[in-house]
Amino acid sequence: MTLKTEVLKPDADGIATAAGLLAAGALVSFPTETVYGLGADARNGKAVAGIYQAKGRPSFNPLIVHCADAAMARTFGVWNAPAETLARAFWPGPLTMVLPLVPGHGLSSLVTAGLDTVALRVPRHPAAQRLLRAFGGPLAAPSANPSGRISATTAAHVLAGLGGRIAAVLDDGPCPVGLESTIVGLAGPTPVLLRAGGVAAEEIEAVLGAPLAVDDGAEIIAPGQLASHYAPEASVRLNATTARGAEVHLGFGPMDCDLNLSPSGDLAEAAANLFEYLHRLDATGAAIAVAPIPETGLGLAINDRLRRAAAPRD
Repeated sequence: MTLKTEVLKPDADGIATAAGLLAAGALVSFPTETVYGLGADARNGKAVAGIYQAKGRPSFNPLIVHCADAAMARTFGVWNAPAETLARAFWPGPLTMVLPLVPGHGLSSLVTAGLDTVALRVPRHPAAQRLLRAFGGPLAAPSANPSGRISATTAAHVLAGLGGRIAAVLDDGPCPVGLESTIVGLAGPTPVLLRAGGVAAEEIEAVLGAPLAVDDGAEIIAPGQLASHYAPEASVRLNATTARGAEVHLGFGPMDCDLNLSPSGDLAEAAANLFEYLHRLDATGAAIAVAPIPETGLGLAINDRLRRAAAPRD
């Protein structure tokens, strides 16, 4: 379906319109100091699935959750001393911190790609700040460009790549930094540089008073890395029209099963439910049989993640 992508001014009316669209589950691109982001309500799984659909993103990688301030960020990530130090030094600004999830966080599992950590950022851009405060909640927002293409630093870039796929773009001119945020992992005992970006590693090390560890790439826990490898404890069998023996069955479309990703066959709904339902079935301790998913649209990303989940274990 082709949408009429509105171009909104960063004035009170434009901000209010953008916030209303986001609250209704639509996608809105907005400027940050780094690049234009493609925003969706981070608590709405179907809206977040729309990000992947619009970008043509090949797999469900973690997304950065944008917050209005550190107080909002603390409701989603388990805070620690390094997080407090870096937030005081660099927020609002082009720094993203990966922290353990707070229990009962309320975020869509599609935002975290099924992981137990979350990437959090407080942007500095005035229009982003006004939008986040008007919306009153967290926005999941990767860069507003088709997957694999150059990041968008103007509204014109956004329209060239995503026009007709998203509801609106909030146009406030070029992004001043023009480079994605630096990502630091704070979920372990030592802060780790996961992605270089708008804040130099040397600045971060100076504030922390210690060197950052270097990520070895063995585990994918942040945006901007390769496709992650989420896998349940149980074995996974794909393209299963029925369960065998003691298996539990994850369905798609009209069928008898234990849990159904989308009884109506809606791929966006299936994407929104994927990680949560895998977790639920994994908790049963039984092997998981998964119904066939069409290899089209978001089905490509769903099947990519399912194939990784079903791959032989070391």
